[in-house]
Amino acid sequence: MRQMKPKESTRVFEMTLKKPRKEKYTLRLYVTGVTPKSIRAIRNIKEICEEHLNGHYNLEVIDIYQQPVLGQGEQIIAAPTLIKKLPLPLRRFIGDMSDREKILLGLDIQTKK
Repeated sequence: MRQMKPKESTRVFEMTLKKPRKEKYTLRLYVTGVTPKSIRAIRNIKEICEEHLNGHYNLEVIDIYQQPVLGQGEQIIAAPTLIKKLPLPLRRFIGDMSDREKILLGLDIQTKK
């Protein structure tokens, strides 16, 4: 194994710090069937995830008409509802996910301008 010189190890360390660390996001989107609002919510959150979390997310879409127990377990009272499980803190968003700024802020992807 080759020993790094101090200057080289410092450069490697600094490069590692500059690399953005992306945590894996765990998201669940609860929808009600194939309604226009559900379809919009799915499309909008997928676009946001692909643009900002590419490769660093797991999105599970749950139809509460087909799996009502899962909706009850999460105490879903309105749909579509997006729940950000990880990274903490847990957050909930209700609606068709069209307010991109609100979603990005809530997912801690973007800071307030």
